[in-house]
Amino acid sequence: MKPKIIIGAVVVAIGLVLGTVNFLESNVEYMDFAGAERTGKKAQVKGEWVKDMETRFDTQNAQFVFYMRDESQRVMKVVLEGAKPNNFEIATSVVAKGRIMEDHFHATDVLTKCPSKYEGDAETVKKTL
Repeated sequence: MKPKIIIGAVVVAIGLVLGTVNFLESNVEYMDFAGAERTGKKAQVKGEWVKDMETRFDTQNAQFVFYMRDESQRVMKVVLEGAKPNNFEIATSVVAKGRIMEDHFHATDVLTKCPSKYEGDAETVKKTL
């Protein structure tokens, strides 16, 4: 066989392997902390910020640390690589992407869901009807 064909086939094979690995890494399941602990895989955990527990930015390691309660009511420390997400204080729910590491959930990304300015309060809606 010609060297060009062999090199082309190797490049295509490497591209397919990298594409598959990238897809599998980006395909992250929703689960609670117990599920993330059980599987050991990267997971998305939905919950809420526990406001009355420690929340701080670790300047030495450039990490934002807070506590989160998942939908099964389990509370766990979350360590996010990077700064506090925008609108964190007013978020109605939080989704942390990452994996369990020793005694905490190590997050690579945290998404916040904030109250919509278009959602009316229930009493206001009743009065207008």
